[in-house]
Amino acid sequence: MIKSLDELVNAVAQKGKRRIIIAYAQDSHSIQAADMAIRHGIADITLVGDEEQIAKTCREEGIDMGQFTVVHEASDMKCVEKAIKMIHAGEADILMKGLVSSDKYMRGILNKEWGLLPPKATLSHVAVFEIPAYHKLLTVGDVAVIPAPDLNQKIAITKYIISTAKRLGVEIPKVACIAPSEQMLPKIESCVDSAIITCMGKRGQLGTKVDIEGPLSLDIAIDAHAAETKKLESPVAGDADCLLFPNIETGNVFYKTCTKFAGAELGAMVAGTKVPCVLCSRGDSTKTKLYSMALACLSV
Repeated sequence: MIKSLDELVNAVAQKGKRRIIIAYAQDSHSIQAADMAIRHGIADITLVGDEEQIAKTCREEGIDMGQFTVVHEASDMKCVEKAIKMIHAGEADILMKGLVSSDKYMRGILNKEWGLLPPKATLSHVAVFEIPAYHKLLTVGDVAVIPAPDLNQKIAITKYIISTAKRLGVEIPKVACIAPSEQMLPKIESCVDSAIITCMGKRGQLGTKVDIEGPLSLDIAIDAHAAETKKLESPVAGDADCLLFPNIETGNVFYKTCTKFAGAELGAMVAGTKVPCVLCSRGDSTKTKLYSMALACLSV
């Protein structure tokens, strides 16, 4: 089982290189992450962007531009289109967002003519956190894409986080369906949906064997002492591998609290697409982008 994000990078390197294409890749963080991915042996990199700006950034960062394949395109949206069409042509395995805004990047992925979303698929977001205060990697969804997932979308998200945890070597993932309380409160949608998904998991309707519990409050999901105090007995309590959040508010606040207050590192990607798609904020660190590239590589 992979126990840290650095172990993830090493595990991917042992599998062999994948091909990553970065759309509008002319910012220092994207180029630094691309350089690190090459040096760690996890990927060959194609940069689609303004060639002059890419050369300038490489000079400023002391990075050898010759190690990349560079495709010139000055327009950010045209960079996304060109990168996606190169994936369709078999020239890359993974798409990654560079300096282009998230809405333009997602618009390209969702394009009905040349995008990367299969018909009727659920587009979501999966993140893997390494939190100093927690004893193992934590796979969560959705913190960035679906504002208010309905029950069917929550089921899809649950399957995505389970499959990601299994790729990390977790044989039987422990999934906590997060709600405000561990009590079954019929008037609270997150409690009702959590109970339904838990029932599905226990009946084998999520496609693989899991330990699943919900509704669960966050403290019970990650803190064994809290579970003991509240007298809730479950293999998931205090030892969750995966967290299913009820909406983007709870997921996004959890994500930013962990990174800003708790010193967490993470890797993240879009799930449900024809190929793995790395979706990092333009303000994310080079390390976050490297870990996200490794997570995507693990999924190919």
